[in-house]
Amino acid sequence: MQGQTVRIVSQAIRYIERHLNDKLELDSVAAALHYSKFHLHRIFTKTVGLTIHEYIQRRQLTEAAKLLIFSNKPVIEIAFISGYESQQAFTSIFKAMYKTTPLKFREAEEFYPLQLEIHLKEEAVTMDFTKEDIKFAVSDDIEDWMELVNLAIDGYPCFHKDEYIQNLRRYIDDKKALILRDEDMVIGAMAFSPDTGSIDFLAVHPQYRHLEITKLFLDKLVDLLYGKEISFTTYRAGDKADTGYREEYLRLGFAERELLVEYGYPTQRFVLLPPNKEEVNYERSTEKSVGKKL
Repeated sequence: MQGQTVRIVSQAIRYIERHLNDKLELDSVAAALHYSKFHLHRIFTKTVGLTIHEYIQRRQLTEAAKLLIFSNKPVIEIAFISGYESQQAFTSIFKAMYKTTPLKFREAEEFYPLQLEIHLKEEAVTMDFTKEDIKFAVSDDIEDWMELVNLAIDGYPCFHKDEYIQNLRRYIDDKKALILRDEDMVIGAMAFSPDTGSIDFLAVHPQYRHLEITKLFLDKLVDLLYGKEISFTTYRAGDKADTGYREEYLRLGFAERELLVEYGYPTQRFVLLPPNKEEVNYERSTEKSVGKKL
């Protein structure tokens, strides 16, 4: 049953990818694949962690951003290509997701994706991982690690691949990078800084997010950094680009801290207190600018 569900969702993703320049919606995708739209919506959302509408929107905006940087097409033409009926509607959602207008994004000449194509594992996924399955990454893991990064790119705005890989090699050499595999596929990855207790990168394969993999990595890190406060940055409240990361970290016990700006993108720092450490009164309105470590 699990394999059949993944095959259906994979068919939907492939259809969407072939028709990114069309006006796509749940009804049209379901009709093309001859599935109930209610059934397709349910299994797609559970498997991918995004609704079909969210996935289509993020993929089309990513392709639009690519055209803004790597083509000379007018913004209004890119809006039509992306499935929007007006430049105003396109600009509104683009700014909500990218935090800048299409014109200013073009002027900056720096492309980064909101969402890349998701590739799912069609074989049955392992369901009973423990924190002991999490290992330190080695150089041979980099290629598989980067495949996971592409799948979880929705959690990392302003992502730059070359800089990331350079930093990743350093984290691996310093034994500050952890991975979790399901057979030959990396399904979870974390890079951290022991001195500060910060999680500098944490990604989980979309197909495995519902299995509490994030909590396993946190439990592993708590063991490695015993007694230290753990911190992490993620989207600010109300950010339309957030696909559920804030909610997940709050559910896992993180507390909100200061507002930040990382590489020009508005974020917020979260902290996880060590056991038995009392929470202190905190004024969340503080805002400062910092850069990412990974």
